[in-house]
Amino acid sequence: MAKVLIIEDDPEIIDLLEIHLKDLSCDVIKAMDGGTGLDMAKQENPDLIILDIALPVMDGIEVCQKVRMHQNTPIIMLTAKSEEIDRVLGLEVGADDYITKPFSVREFIARVKAIFRRTKLIKESISNGTAKLAFEGLSIDIEKRKVEVGDNRIELSPKEFELLILMASHPGKSYSRSDLLKLIWGYDFEGYEHTVNSHINRLRAKIESDMTHPKYILTTWGVGYKFNEEL
Repeated sequence: MAKVLIIEDDPEIIDLLEIHLKDLSCDVIKAMDGGTGLDMAKQENPDLIILDIALPVMDGIEVCQKVRMHQNTPIIMLTAKSEEIDRVLGLEVGADDYITKPFSVREFIARVKAIFRRTKLIKESISNGTAKLAFEGLSIDIEKRKVEVGDNRIELSPKEFELLILMASHPGKSYSRSDLLKLIWGYDFEGYEHTVNSHINRLRAKIESDMTHPKYILTTWGVGYKFNEEL
């Protein structure tokens, strides 16, 4: 049973999230301010944190920063604000995903399921001895979330890292944009393929020496993308 920590100061939202998380067989724990939430994150070691940005005592951005100093627990940030700066700031301090209020229950459930799928992939990689992947000039330590090209450490966003380990764990397997949307973002509907393209482009810009002739992330024409199986 996955343990989920909700850090949110709106009781109605807490109740709504708790109902649907319990439908997913999650054990739910709750905090209504950032300070208490941070203490619970350290003590309870949850499998997922649902974190509001606007919180009393300590805001969600600071909570996220402090959690990331010691834990890789997946974090979904919630906010009533829709400004781009809030979304970018949340992701830059280490959030795995971001949902703007008001949100649909369907969207929330999809995001949670996607994170649990990715967590399962990482745990399976660690347990079967593939937590460290090495290719020509590229090394990936999944447990430490560490990526190096040559002697240079590469900083990836959570989504870029997840895209990389998904494909690098299955070299040669082609993924359509819809596949990647469902596995990484949790979206199970069309219309967001541009999100995949932009993240692939950013990932390539960080790990490829020549964007026009990529070595690691290859395009499968008419399908999507795959990791080069010949490395």
